[in-house]
Amino acid sequence: MELTPRQVFDRIDSVQLVDVREAEELSDGMIPGAQHIALGFVPYRYEELDRSRPVVVVCRSGRRSAAAADHLVHAGFMADTMAGGMIEWQATGLPVVAPLPHQN
Repeated sequence: MELTPRQVFDRIDSVQLVDVREAEELSDGMIPGAQHIALGFVPYRYEELDRSRPVVVVCRSGRRSAAAADHLVHAGFMADTMAGGMIEWQATGLPVVAPLPHQN
C-alpha cells in the first residue's frame, strides 16, 4: 500500500521508517526516527528490523521505496511505501532532521 506523507506522519510512532536513499542524499534531511538502509543493502539487513511491526519505506521520489518494499514483503514483513518520497514530505512542510554521523 502507498501512504501519503501525512498518513506516515500520523503513524510515525507505530511504524518502522526505513530510508533507502544513498548516503549522499541524506544531507537533504531525514524523517525523524527513520533508519537509513540504502536500497542495495536491504536484503542483507533484515535482522535490524522487527517483523512484528509495520515498515514504511521512503526514498527521494517513491521509485526505490517500491523495490525495497517488495523485498521486505517477500521476506515476511508488512511493508508500505510513502507516495512522492522525501520530495513530497518536504513539500508538505513536515519535519526533517539532519542525519546522524553514522548514517552517512
